[in-house]
Amino acid sequence: MLSSKSTFLSSAIASGLFAAASLLAQTATPQSATPGPPKITAPPTTLSVDVKVVTLPVTVRDKKGQIVTNLTKDDFTLLEDSRQQTIKYFNLDTNLPLTLGLLVDTSMSMRNAFDQEKTASKTFLNQMLTKPEDKAFLIHFDREVELLQDLTPSKEKLSTALQDLGPTQQPYQTTSDSDSGQQRAHHGGGTQLYDAIFLAADELMKKQQGRKAIVVLSDGQDRGSRETLNSAIEAAQRSNTVVYTIYFQGEQQHDYDNRGGGYGRPRIGMGGGGYPGGYPGGGGGYPGGRGGQRPSDEPHVDGKKIMTQIAEQTGGRMFEAKKKENFDQVYASIAEELRSQYMLGYTPDKSSSDESYHRITLTANKKDLIVQTRDGYYADKETAGK
Repeated sequence: MLSSKSTFLSSAIASGLFAAASLLAQTATPQSATPGPPKITAPPTTLSVDVKVVTLPVTVRDKKGQIVTNLTKDDFTLLEDSRQQTIKYFNLDTNLPLTLGLLVDTSMSMRNAFDQEKTASKTFLNQMLTKPEDKAFLIHFDREVELLQDLTPSKEKLSTALQDLGPTQQPYQTTSDSDSGQQRAHHGGGTQLYDAIFLAADELMKKQQGRKAIVVLSDGQDRGSRETLNSAIEAAQRSNTVVYTIYFQGEQQHDYDNRGGGYGRPRIGMGGGGYPGGYPGGGGGYPGGRGGQRPSDEPHVDGKKIMTQIAEQTGGRMFEAKKKENFDQVYASIAEELRSQYMLGYTPDKSSSDESYHRITLTANKKDLIVQTRDGYYADKETAGK
C-alpha cells in the first residue's frame, strides 16, 4: 500500500480526449406464415466505432463580469482550426464528479502567506467536496515536488495534510573553496513550478473523469524544473484539466544556488535523487547548470505573465492576491466558476485525426458575452489516424 507521501509511478503522456462507443447491429429473421424447412440464422454483426469526443468546460460572463448560466448550445459558435463544428453535448451539470488538485509554492519567498493559505484552502475544500465522488489532492513544491495527500474524498485527511504545509527541510551542504581550502555551508533552493503542474496533470488528473481543476498558488518564478512551461501546459491540456492560478508576489527573495536533485523526502514522479539521468551536460537539474543551478545570465521572468499564460491556455483564470488576506475571496471566485461551468462536447471531423495541436475558437452569438475555455487540444495518439 502506498503512503500519502509516496512517489508516483512513471506513465506515458495521455491526451485530454476521451470516449469510445460500440454500435451493435443484429439482423432479424422474419417468421414465416407456415412451417417450412429450418433457416440458418446469421450470427450478430458487431461494428466497432472509434468516437473521439472533445470536451470543453466553459464559463460565460456578461460585460459586468457576472456569470451567465441560462444559455443553450444554439447560443454558441464553435470552430476547430477555422472549420465549424457541431456541438453535440451541452449541459450545465454540476452533479459530475469533481476532482481538485491544490499545488502550493512553499519556497521561501512565500513563507509569510503559509498560515492564510492553509486556512483559505481548508475552507475552499470543505465547500467544494460535497458528494462522495468528489475528491482532492495536495502537492507542495519548492526545490522538490511532494505529494502531501493523494486523491481522497476525506476532508479530515486533507485538513491534516494542510497542517503539514511548509518548505522542504533544507539541510546544509558544504562546498570547498579551491583558493582558501576552506569549506562553506549553504542551503539549497528552488521552485519547481512546471514540474509540479506536469506531474499533477500527467500522473493524477489524466486518469480521472468528470470535472477536473488544479489551483496553483505561486509567484510564477520557476527555478530548477526539468519540464518547460510549454510541456506543463500541454500536460494539463492532454488531461482535460482546467488550471486556475493565484499570483502572489511574495518577498521575491530567492536562493539561485539551488540543487535540482534535492534531499530529504522523495520527489513525486521520480526517485529521491531527482530525475533519472538529469539533463544532458547538467547535473540532473536546470538545463546547462550544475545540478540545478540557474545560469547567472538568464533574464528575469515575469511571474505574473507566466501565471496568466498557464491559466488562459488551459481554460482557467489568473487571480492576483495582492494581500495574503485576499485568498478567501479568490477561492470563493474559483468555487463560483466551478459550480457554473457548462460542459460542451463535440466529435471532430476527419481532418482532425492526427496527433498535432488543434486550435479551438468558441464564441457566444449574443453580444457582450465573454467565453472562457481552453484554446485547443492534442489529438489522441492511440486513435489518431484510425
